[in-house]
Amino acid sequence: MQANDSQPTFEAAMRELEEIVTALEKGNVDLDKSIALYERGEQLKKHCDALLKNAEARIEKIVQGADGAAKDVEKLELE
Repeated sequence: MQANDSQPTFEAAMRELEEIVTALEKGNVDLDKSIALYERGEQLKKHCDALLKNAEARIEKIVQGADGAAKDVEKLELE
C-alpha cells in the first residue's frame, strides 16, 4: 500500500531501507551501485523521519475518568 502515488508507506520504506543496509553491509556491491544505494537510503530515511514527525503530531492521548473509562481525547503536546 502506498502513502500516495509516488511515496512508499512507512513500512515499505523501512523494508527497502533494511534491504539497502544489508546489501551495503555485505560489501558485494560495486562502488557506483553502493553510492546509488546510499543516496536512496538517505531519501528513505528522510521520508520515514517526515512520516514519523507527522504521526507524532497526530497522536492523541485518552483522558480517563475516575472510573477508568475513556471520557475524552486531548491532543498530545510535543516538546
